[in-house]
Amino acid sequence: MTVRTITPDEHLALLRTQRSASFLQTPAWGQVKSEWRRESLGWFDGGRLVGAGLVLYRQLPKVKRYLAYLPEGPVIDWSSEQLGDWLTPMTAHLKRKGAFGVRIGPPVVTRRWSADAVKQGVADEGVTRLGEVPPTERSPQGARVVSQLQELGWRPQAVEGGFAAGQPQFNFQIPLRHRDGEQAGEPRTEDELLKGMNQQWRRNIKKAAKAGVEVSQGAEQDLKAFHDLYVHTAERDHFTPRPLSYFETMFRALNAEEPDRIKLFLGRHEGDLVAATILVRVGGHTWYSYGASSTEKRDVRGSNAVQWAMIQDALAAGADVYDLRGITDTLDPDDSHVGLIQFKVGTGGEAVEYAGEWDLPLRPLLYKAFSLYMARRGR
Repeated sequence: MTVRTITPDEHLALLRTQRSASFLQTPAWGQVKSEWRRESLGWFDGGRLVGAGLVLYRQLPKVKRYLAYLPEGPVIDWSSEQLGDWLTPMTAHLKRKGAFGVRIGPPVVTRRWSADAVKQGVADEGVTRLGEVPPTERSPQGARVVSQLQELGWRPQAVEGGFAAGQPQFNFQIPLRHRDGEQAGEPRTEDELLKGMNQQWRRNIKKAAKAGVEVSQGAEQDLKAFHDLYVHTAERDHFTPRPLSYFETMFRALNAEEPDRIKLFLGRHEGDLVAATILVRVGGHTWYSYGASSTEKRDVRGSNAVQWAMIQDALAAGADVYDLRGITDTLDPDDSHVGLIQFKVGTGGEAVEYAGEWDLPLRPLLYKAFSLYMARRGR
């Protein structure tokens, strides 16, 4: 196995053969993260391209050395019994490129919890973390990946904080295909998805329709309206919003790479924008990426309406999964984050734990200096 730089076109061609690959591993995402140096990596078995990855290089202050970051990647055969065959030539290549350390995010599931299991955990006063709830399913492959990474000297990173705040280790997803029985692999119907939701979600979807909430797809020129609502949401929910230019770059770069890779959904009531969301798709995987909602007219349930429209869109496109992205692992009713989990649990999907982010120091002293620098910044 050899690793070398490939063109964005070669990178994209490999991704088109994958049923699931993170949008953070697309060549276009490197354009969105324009403040970082980027590189498309290819894995070759002989002359055949068998894997790909987007590397983002973050420079250490005042030194031409970099942390090489592959968010939710690379896209390789993670079922391999010999991950060293894949990772060792990658780290050698990155070291030659000036990396003092490497951070990866294996797109490998370790545990799953059904919506019922999560709800039971929230209701149990003795449980404060998702990890304390017995999982509905454990992944032997996920356990194998974690074990091999440890043997190869990789270090797991803390879920909170970390480099660029890290990517979420816990996500909430709705499977759009049957997993078991005679229908395994077959798409679920809209009726089946609605039946899987809790009563409040179904009621809110009906309430939005009855109130006259209309959901449409927006174009790039509608991003300003989305962004105004998003800034309003940020003020209400106390987070720092990204600038409009970020979403404009994201929209152009992702849609230039593949038509319909990114979509904007707008929910209006009597002409007022009450909810807006951004969807991203790669292969059979669809993500709810960003959302915004108005404080006024919350009773018309615009957020539920746009979520349902995106789920319907994903189902119509033949997607395998609708991904509501990150959740924290807290189930403590006194923690403000638990409301987000409860909102997502209502969809009837499942909580999914990934292997998380892992570091390999290549130049230990520089890696230690970087870790101290990040700690001083509050990580």
